[in-house]
Amino acid sequence: MAEAFTGLDLIRDVDVSLTVELGRAKLPLARVLELAEDAVVPLERQVDELFDVMVNGKLIARGEVVADGNRFALRIVELATDNRMAERA
Repeated sequence: MAEAFTGLDLIRDVDVSLTVELGRAKLPLARVLELAEDAVVPLERQVDELFDVMVNGKLIARGEVVADGNRFALRIVELATDNRMAERA
């Protein structure tokens, strides 16, 4: 007998691209070409702001970076269904 799939079961194993965006900067090409080691590029995000978590380019959550042993990890703080996220966007 064939296994019955429901809802998202059919696509649970599909790989997607998860991106955590630290921030953005808009620079003229001339400035980009001048970048060198130790250059500092100011980003449009404040130090205490949460990071954007995107799947295939779509914002799904916001989170904060935490240390997990000797690696970085991400703690999800707000999900896209959270009304607070809509207010910040």
